[in-house]
Formats: sequence, structure tokens, C-alpha cells
Amino acid sequence: MKPRILVVGTGAIGGFYGGKLAQAGASVSTLCRSDYEVVKSKGITVTSTLGDFQFTPEKVIRDLGEYGPPPDYILVGLKVLPEIDTAEIIREVVGPETAIVLLQNGVEIEEPVARTYPDNEIISGLAFICATRTSPGHIDHTDFGRVVIGRYPAGKSVEVEELARLFNEAGLKCEVTEDAVTARWRKLVWNAPFNPISVLGGGADTKTMMENPESLELARKVMEEVCRIAEAAGHPLPEEVVQQNIDGTRAMAPYKSSMLVDFEAGRPMEVEAILGSGLRVAKRHGVSAPHMESLYGLLKLVDKKIRGQEK
Repeated sequence: MKPRILVVGTGAIGGFYGGKLAQAGASVSTLCRSDYEVVKSKGITVTSTLGDFQFTPEKVIRDLGEYGPPPDYILVGLKVLPEIDTAEIIREVVGPETAIVLLQNGVEIEEPVARTYPDNEIISGLAFICATRTSPGHIDHTDFGRVVIGRYPAGKSVEVEELARLFNEAGLKCEVTEDAVTARWRKLVWNAPFNPISVLGGGADTKTMMENPESLELARKVMEEVCRIAEAAGHPLPEEVVQQNIDGTRAMAPYKSSMLVDFEAGRPMEVEAILGSGLRVAKRHGVSAPHMESLYGLLKLVDKKIRGQEK
């Protein structure tokens, strides 16, 4: 039988990966709010370096009560914001056998969901991709697409292996890790510098940040701080991870970070997920992270202004 997957948070990440899982033969449905009318009538159009495609979800729903029996997987692509309670949002569709996949940014994001659903499989997922929702029902994928998934807090599971098989059959490289927590710290090495600097740097894309010696040096310092925090927390990263991230960013097509896209659209940014959560771990372990603290303080001011404009 086809695995039944419900995407909650059908933006660039949820829409792209949901569409690829459908290509692999899964029955994929989407929860849509702002894009509901467009996706319901036309599906999701993906312009991709891997080949353009049209994703027509099995069901397009505006309310979880419309979905039906619990899915095999809930793929969560929601932004990690203080006001978004993922565990509560998905409550109506979580069944005893439902695996919850958190394809989101940040460290220490799994615990609230795992605490609420202690008997469910929690899969921590990381998307290494340059993709942007450019308009309702349209996603532009410009680079990468690799996925890393793992059972939370650690180990192997049948559900993880099945999901990895689907991703790989869809033409995406999917790595299964037995240490999902360390994998999250590894991704934060990129997110912590480049997302904030892109906003505070006046709307800089990756090419601009890499070509400016001062912003590149700042990015390197932040990466080193993330590595020190991760090691103190018991999740040491390879020595070469900083240079690998710099080299990889230099090689990618010019890209606006997800935080910059949110900023330019006047939406709240993932300040806590990308900087705040790591800094709280640093404080617990007595690790100094002055560059991250500076970015965090400035970004909080920008984010508060955006939120004030929304009221």
C-alpha cells in the first residue's frame, strides 16, 4: 500500500519535498491556508534544477479535520517560531502509528513534540536546499536538495528507512543518521551565520556575503562558536566542517537565505530557532559566543519591528 503522508506547512520546503515524495509513489496530501485556493485548483508548480514538475496533492485541506484516518507520516514544514505550537497544531491527525517528521531549522526543537507524543516515532529531518516560495502555489528550486533524517533522539527505525527509500527513489540524496541531534548542530554551522548576516547586511545573497572579506570573516567566527557550543553539549563536529561550509557556500548559485526571504516579505523570522536556541545551550554550558550574541541582539530588534508592523 502507498504510504500516506500529510504535509503540514506547505511552503517551499513542505511543497517541494511533498511533491518529490508523491513522485516516488506516496499518497501525499497538504494542509494549506494562504495558498489553499490556488493549490486546490491548480496544484503546486515547482521550477527546479532537477527538472520542473507539477505536484497535485491527493487532498488539499484547510482544516485537519478534513483529512480522514491518521496518516503514516506527518511531514512538518512549519517555521519554528515561538507562537507556533507544532505539537498542538498536529494533534487532530496524530494516530498511534503515525511517524512525525520535523523538517525544520534549529536545535532542540524535537523535545516538545516528543514529550507530547512519547509513543510515536519522531523523525528529525534537515533539508539542505535552496528553494523559495515565490508566489501562491509556486516554488523555485535553484540548488541542492539533499536530506538528512534520523530517529530522535538516536538510533534506527523501520519508519526512517522507509522514508529514506522514498526520498532516494524520488531522485534526492537522503542520508540516514543514527545521531540526528549532532546532525542538527552541523546544519546550524551554516544557518547561524548566513541567515542573520543576509538580513543585517542589507539584503545580501550568498555570493555577496562570500565576496566581502569582513562578512566572510564574521561568518567564520560564528561557525567556530557553533562548533564550540556543540562540543560542550556533547556533539562534537569534525574540524573541517567550517571550511566545508565556506567552500560549499562559495560554490552555490547566488541565493537569498530563508530568513532574508521572510524579512523582505514582512514576516516574523526564525530568530530563536537559528540563534536563540544555540545561545541558550551556550549559556547552560558556560561557552562564550560574542559574535552570535551580537547578531541575536540586532535581529531581535528587526524582528520586533516586523511584528509591531503586523499588529
